[in-house]
Amino acid sequence: MKKKDYKKIAKSVIDLEIKALRKLKKSINSSFNEAVEAIAKCPSKVILCGVGKSGLIAAKISATLSSVGTPSFSLSANDCSHGDLGSISKRDVLILISYSGSTEELKNIIKYANRNKIKLIGIMSKKNSILYKASDIKLLIPEVAEAGLGIVPTSSTINQLSIGDALCVATLNKKSISKKDFKKFHPSGNLGSRLKSVEDLMLVKNKIPFIDENSSMKKALSIITQKKLGTLIVRDSNKNTSGIITDGQIRRINQKNQNLYDLTVKQVMTKNPIKVDKEMLAVKALSIMNEKKITSLCVVNSLNKKKTIGILHIHNLLQNNIN
Repeated sequence: MKKKDYKKIAKSVIDLEIKALRKLKKSINSSFNEAVEAIAKCPSKVILCGVGKSGLIAAKISATLSSVGTPSFSLSANDCSHGDLGSISKRDVLILISYSGSTEELKNIIKYANRNKIKLIGIMSKKNSILYKASDIKLLIPEVAEAGLGIVPTSSTINQLSIGDALCVATLNKKSISKKDFKKFHPSGNLGSRLKSVEDLMLVKNKIPFIDENSSMKKALSIITQKKLGTLIVRDSNKNTSGIITDGQIRRINQKNQNLYDLTVKQVMTKNPIKVDKEMLAVKALSIMNEKKITSLCVVNSLNKKKTIGILHIHNLLQNNIN
């Protein structure tokens, strides 16, 4: 029996969803601005709720909002009729998602919100629906053709998810959330690694292998052996960074049959070592190391680039899965 090829079905589903997204893009209006303002100014929590597939979308949008600095959680519409309405306070913003806007399970929640003057943002596709009429801010998404018998929630849920993502990103922008702020909410996992800064991984204080530029190379060899980083940060009399010595340089001098003990640090060091700001992302620092073919970087504060406040070694990056 010949195997059926389903690629055509896949492409038709995606085509339908692309058309739905195009319609959604055209539908964005000033109500979207109102919704972003309400979410960003919310003094308490942003609560999302939906039924069925819309409930799953609500949970995802809520998780994304929390991840970008807006406290949020999702509620089950069914559970709300059995006590969970008590989770919603007058200081909250409530976002209800329903494609039809007339889902039976949402009626009690809508009544509760209106009775207690809770700010209600509705995401629906029908103007004659209960949700549209009851919402303080109405995000009317277009009616779209569904894939799979024309009834399976596909195009409609893509639109719900997309407008939710748009709200999250716009709110992030409104609240001026930076990568550093975002990192606080994602301390672990692959995303957490990508967001680590140089400051998170650098060695500081007594772990930095400092040496004075006028010291003897005998002393330098002792420190480089003791610190086990294969690098020395050289400083002048004002404690400013004036150079760097690596074990590679030392090997090259030995190959030239020069007596290291007859030399000073200043005679051996490489002047003006590469420096990076402590706020730089660790992945960018690794890129610099790879480009320059080096294993260590001096870390500075942007307020004073003359003084080294840390040292970043490639081992620190690899141990923290920075790649």
